[in-house]
Amino acid sequence: MALTTALPETFTRAVTALRAAHPRSEIALEEVPAPSRLAPYAFALGATVLRRDEEVTTGRLILLHDPAGHEAWEGDTRLVTYVTAELEPELATDPLLPQVGWSWLVDALDAHSSGYAAIGGTVTQTISSRFGALAADGPATTDLELRASWTPLDLNLEGHVAAWCALLASTAGLPPVGVSALPLRRVEQR
Repeated sequence: MALTTALPETFTRAVTALRAAHPRSEIALEEVPAPSRLAPYAFALGATVLRRDEEVTTGRLILLHDPAGHEAWEGDTRLVTYVTAELEPELATDPLLPQVGWSWLVDALDAHSSGYAAIGGTVTQTISSRFGALAADGPATTDLELRASWTPLDLNLEGHVAAWCALLASTAGLPPVGVSALPLRRVEQR
C-alpha cells in the first residue's frame, strides 16, 4: 500500500486561488510546469497577452511554499514572476523605462493585493540587432524583461493574481478595461 502525503492547506488554498483567476479577454492563462528545486511545493501559471491578435507579452507566475519558511522571504509562501514583452524601438531607449516597468508591478500590487513583503526584482531592457538571414525579420528588436518576487501577507491570492494580470496588461500596452484603443492611421503627406 502506497503512502500519500497530504498537501499543506496553505498551499492548496493558494493554488485554488490561482486557478480561479479570470483575467481580461486579451490574457490567456494556463498551468505550466513549476520549478521543483526552489521549494517543497510549487505551482505555476503561464500567460500570453494578445493585442490585435498578435502575441505581445508573455509571463509566468510561480507560487512557492515551504512550511518551514525562509528568512529572506519573511514567510512561508512566495510569488515569483517573469514577464517579457517586445517594445516599440523608441521606448527601448528611454532611460526611465526600468523605473516605469517596476512601478507597473508595485502600483498593481498596491491597487489589487492586501499587502506584500520582501519585494525585489530586476527590469532589463535590451536591443538586439539582426544580421544576415535574420535581417529580413527587421533590423532590430527591443525587449523589456521584468523578474520579481514578493511574499503575500495573507493567503487571499486573488488580488495578487489580479495585480499580476494588471502588470501583464501594462507591459503589453493594453488600454484600461472598458476603454477602446484608437486604430492606428497613417497620415498621408501632400
